Order: sequence, then structure tokens, then C-alpha cells
Amino acid sequence: MTHVLRHPAAPSNSSADGAPPPAIGGIRIALALIAGAAVVTVVVGFVAFATTIANARPPVSPEAEGIVVLTGGSARIDGALRLLAEHRATRLLISGVNPAVGPAAIADTVDPEMESIMSCCVDLGHAARDTIGNATETRDWADEHRYRSLIVVTSDYHMPRSLAELADAMPGVELIPYPVSNPELHLDTWWHDADAFALLVREYGKYLLTASRLALSPLAPPPAAGLAGNASRPAA
Repeated sequence: MTHVLRHPAAPSNSSADGAPPPAIGGIRIALALIAGAAVVTVVVGFVAFATTIANARPPVSPEAEGIVVLTGGSARIDGALRLLAEHRATRLLISGVNPAVGPAAIADTVDPEMESIMSCCVDLGHAARDTIGNATETRDWADEHRYRSLIVVTSDYHMPRSLAELADAMPGVELIPYPVSNPELHLDTWWHDADAFALLVREYGKYLLTASRLALSPLAPPPAAGLAGNASRPAA
């Protein structure tokens, strides 16, 4: 009689009808739920982010020891200079200025009435190349003058990320946001304006990356290379 040797059947990862076993099916469902929740969280967060920016308004009568404006548009500098002219603070830092640009070049782009202020009370920061650099440059300037409160001037869409970087760099300093709006961007109707929507999506992505980086690396940025200020500024 012939004996036929049979290998034991390999365990199957599927049920008789071809469906995955309950354990694998449960994992897939859990992963799908997690992914769905993540998408919903991001979408809800974006809507809240965009709505906050669309509704952002500058304070009526801000007051602080110093003002910092992050370069990126002439409207930002004009707004900061007006605050300085109204004596909302005693000194202004323009952070992130191109190294080839001096006080005279900036004075040529602003209202002639502001030229006297440019010559006495404005410092130019040439070290910053991005928002992280702005925060480091501002921290060093505030430490130099021993300022504990600052009015922060930048575009409304850039404000959340700027405040996050500045607050991380100098947690003991009061930051007063002064958002500047560009009427050509139509951020107040972002949901049916393609350019505004795209801008907010990009900025929201940058903000999420910034928030994640700061949460994982809570240390303050290293000191900046230095500031190019006006020679007549008072000693701290």
C-alpha cells in the first residue's frame, strides 16, 4: 500500500470566503477612522485659522516700549512708522532688511513727514532672512534696549506664525499684534477667492510646521549676528 505524505496546511490569513480575519479588518477600520479624524481636524483648524485672519483688526490705541515690523511690504513699514509718530512706543526695529538697503533708501519709500523719525528712532536689522531670523533679531534688539513689551507689525496672514516664533524666542516679553491688511488679497472672502484661498492654505501649512517644530524643539534660537542700527540711538 502506498502512503502519501502530506505537508500540514499553512495557516490562512483569510477566512473561507476570502475576507481578512477580524483582527486585520479591525486594524484597517481603526486606521481609516484615525485618518478621517486627522483630515477633519486639519480642515476645521484651517477654517478657524482663515476666519481668525479674515476678522483680524489692529488695536485702536496700542502702547508698548518698542515696535518691531517684519519686512515684506511697504504697508507694513508705513503702519509701523505711523505708530511711532503717534508715540505708541519710543523706538522701532525694521527686521529683515536687505543688507544693501540703508535708512536713506527706506526713507525714500515712505511719507516725507516720516523722514525725521527715520533719522532718530529707527533701527534696521539686516541679519534676518526668514521669520525665525526675525524672532532672533527682535529678541536681541529687545534685550539690548531692555524692552518688555513690543507692538508687532506684519501682514494679517503672517501674524499667527510671527507671534509663535517671537513668543518662543522671548517668552517674557508682551507682544501686541498689529496686523496690516492688503485690500487686494480679499482675505475676508477667502472661500470664493482662489488667490486668497491658496495664500491661506500655504500660510496654514507653514504655521502647522512651525507649531510642530516649536513643540518638539522648545529651545530659543541662537543669537543673531547683529543689528545695523542708527548711530544716534540711546544706550539701553
